[in-house]
Amino acid sequence: MSHQRCSTLPLKLGTRKGIIRCIYVVGFMDLFGVSMIIPLLSHHVKALGASPTVAGIVGSTYGILQLFSSTVVGSWSDVVGRRYSLLTCLLLSALGYSLLGTSTSITLFVLARVPVGLFKHSLSICRALLSDLVSEPERPLVMGHFNAASSVGFILGPVVGGYLTEHEGGFYTSSFACAAIFIVNAGLVFMLPWSKTLADLSEANCSNNSSKCCHDQNYNKSVQNGSHTKSQPVVLTADTEASSRSSWKHHPRWRRVSLLQPAWRQLSSVSSRIHMVAFSDMWDLFLVRLLMAVAIMLYYSNFSLAMEERFSLKPKVTGYLISYSSTLGALSGFLVGPVTQLYRSNMPALLLHSTVLTCLLIFLYSTAPSVWQVVLTSTFFAISTTIGRTCITDLELQRGGVQASGTLIGAGQSVTAVGRVLAPLLSGLAQEFSPCGPPSLGVVLALAAVGLLLIRIPKWDQRLTKKNL
Repeated sequence: MSHQRCSTLPLKLGTRKGIIRCIYVVGFMDLFGVSMIIPLLSHHVKALGASPTVAGIVGSTYGILQLFSSTVVGSWSDVVGRRYSLLTCLLLSALGYSLLGTSTSITLFVLARVPVGLFKHSLSICRALLSDLVSEPERPLVMGHFNAASSVGFILGPVVGGYLTEHEGGFYTSSFACAAIFIVNAGLVFMLPWSKTLADLSEANCSNNSSKCCHDQNYNKSVQNGSHTKSQPVVLTADTEASSRSSWKHHPRWRRVSLLQPAWRQLSSVSSRIHMVAFSDMWDLFLVRLLMAVAIMLYYSNFSLAMEERFSLKPKVTGYLISYSSTLGALSGFLVGPVTQLYRSNMPALLLHSTVLTCLLIFLYSTAPSVWQVVLTSTFFAISTTIGRTCITDLELQRGGVQASGTLIGAGQSVTAVGRVLAPLLSGLAQEFSPCGPPSLGVVLALAAVGLLLIRIPKWDQRLTKKNL
């Protein structure tokens, strides 16, 4: 009787869809608040009396902290659960932006950037949470919509930030407004129906594996009745201690964990996960991500200056072109799902084709004889890069397993942060030769990524065939 009852329990989609939509709102508000501040930071540092060199060093603080903290915080979200880690990141980021609103000296400014640099990983944890909630075929569609919502926030934020700056004390007002947005986001995350979603997903697992489900239900009942000695609060997480010892390439599970578990145990779990990712066979995907990240950054690095020198465009017109490209990039998130369906979820082929298209578009931009060709390349460039970013994230989760989705997404962000460090240096060296030097170098790096994919994709297919056999 219990077997029959378990096998007929349906998945309640309403709760899951509600959480997904709420995460879209969190992503939108996150980048909306951040983009209010970003354009104003350099002006504020100079207003505090910093020299250009000091301003550059201060500005790099955030990137350096992000480089080392992305993987650690992502792995920590796998250990303690998405809810606790996301709330922690949102609240500490709010603290950082509040301190920024009181920064009347360079010292206070740097101190304010420390908690933000260490814990501003809310978007990465949101992506890991979405990967936990949806199936593999749904993941590109949901990730594309999340990226689109976040990008819209990044487009609208500078408009509001610029308006506030026109008033006296505008920077401080913008900082406190950003902090308030992160507190509101924390409130939204806190009020999500985590326990109800746990129950819904458990019922879904029943329909897929009735015997296992009945065992899990008996286990959960024993926990609720107090017969199990390790009763802990319910949160969403992506691992069990047993599975982490044996294999990390499994489907995510909801289990009972505690944020207050010993710090040494949390640190040990985080270290083991980072070690497994660092010594996995995913170096090729991370290298492709790095090459394409630097290539795309080189495309944008001297865009305004190149437009002025090559086509005598005024900065105002160049700004319109950049806004046009950014808007297309945001809207392109809604194309990810249909394109994935067109490719029948063949993500390696989609990544290869989007990389080839991006490489070709960078080449056409670097050799464009007129501004209209630049407009044309910018149109398709925004689409190809959006699809490529979503595709490579999905491939990382496919190959690494959503069991460690936080660690994998965090590692990907660390790789991108390395690109942010390298791109300005390479751009400066390339501009010594020509205004078209940075995009030309980007073409070379994109070609290297294409070559690497051509070599590695057949091996991925072989492994998939052996796995299916």
